[in-house]
Parts: sequence; C-alpha cells; structure tokens
Amino acid sequence: MSLGLWGKLGGAGLGLAAGGPLGALIGAVAGHFLVDREGSLFGPTPREVVFTTGLVALAAKMAKSDGVVTPAEVAAFEEIVRVPEEERAGIDRLFDLAKRTTSGFEGYARQVAEVFRDQPALLEDVLDGLFHIAKADGAVHEKEAAYLRAVAEVFGFDDAAFGRISARHLRIEGDPYEVLGASRDDETAALKARHRALVAEHHPDRALARGLPPAAVAIATRRLAAINAAWDRIQAERGAGRPDPA
Repeated sequence: MSLGLWGKLGGAGLGLAAGGPLGALIGAVAGHFLVDREGSLFGPTPREVVFTTGLVALAAKMAKSDGVVTPAEVAAFEEIVRVPEEERAGIDRLFDLAKRTTSGFEGYARQVAEVFRDQPALLEDVLDGLFHIAKADGAVHEKEAAYLRAVAEVFGFDDAAFGRISARHLRIEGDPYEVLGASRDDETAALKARHRALVAEHHPDRALARGLPPAAVAIATRRLAAINAAWDRIQAERGAGRPDPA
C-alpha cells in the first residue's frame, strides 16, 4: 500500500468505497466509515486497498486462531506487508483491531473473494501470504492448517487446488509435481510446458504491471521461487541435466 494511499485513508476530505467488514475495519482505523455504492462520490475502492487490508485482517484472524504470535511470524508478516516506517503504526493498528473484533474471518474472506472473483491468482496470493506467515516459526500448526483450508474453501479452491498451493510451502519429500499441479506420469515435455506457463502466469512483473501493492509482488516472487525449485527437482530426478532457466 503506497504512502499516499494509506495517508488518504485518514484524510478529512476523502472517503473510499469499501463497505462490508473490511470497510468497517478501515473506517475504524482511519476515523471514518466507508460506504459501498457503485457510482458513489468517491468511486470504488482501489483493489490494492482491498488486497492489503484483506491480507492483514485474515493474518490477524489466523494469529488469533492458535492464540500465539511468534516473533518469526511478525517478521514474516512485515516481509510481506511492506510499508514505510511512518505507516507501520497504521498497519499495526489494523492488525490489532482485526484480531480483537468479534466478527469471524469468514466475512473478510468472502469480501476478498467477491472483489477478486475474476482474478483467482490474487486469491492465491492471499493464501500464499498467509502460508508464509504461518510457517515462519518452522511449522504450520493444526489450527493454522484448519484455518487456511477454511479460507481456501471460501475463496472457492477445491482440495486439489489447496494441495497444490500447500505444496509450495509444506515440504513434501519427493513430490514437486504437486507444486506444478502435474502428475508423475506426465511426459517431460509436458512438464516443461507446464512450468513455463506457470512462470509466465505468476511472474512478479505481471503484478507490477497491474499496479498491485508491494505485498502482492513480494508474494509472487516467493511463489515463483517455489515453482522454479520444484521444476529443478523434477529435472534432477529425471536426469534432465542442468536446470532449464525460467
């Protein structure tokens, strides 16, 4: 989230159309509530606001799910939600308020899913960000895993898609194929084509070109690294020689 945009959230003369639980959350932090009406005076909320606020809110609810926020998880959160130091206090207030609200995570997840229903890759970005935070202390604990699966269901991901996303973060020895959403029975040429398609789809440059916030770019960078690592392992297993450059 850019400095100018986060600063505008608290401006006395400017409102942003967010609505729903995320709008109430931003409004509580910024000092005013936001409305959700097409054609409203201030127009629709920029998607980067929804993306970053949704990620922060869902991360806060995940932290509450197991009752413990470790220093490693805090550091992982800050790696993803990168803001100038002068804006950090605002993000921290957003996180703390979301953690303390009585409303459940489902409302936040449903609103994010609705906004990005035509861009499922961005919903994967949110899940990847949550996984990155959850695994920061060396393990994804049972309650965190259940929470991540529940968010994935709200986002519309089936078991196969959730397994593919999980495989990018949870070390499943001997199964880099799941990271690519592929099968061990696939021919090497088909796997190579699948790898190249995933690289093109998830390259951070695409996030930059769409004007997405730093959080989305950071997540895309880590996801691309996991995809490339899986392809390298497949090539090594199949004796394909030197890994093919992405």
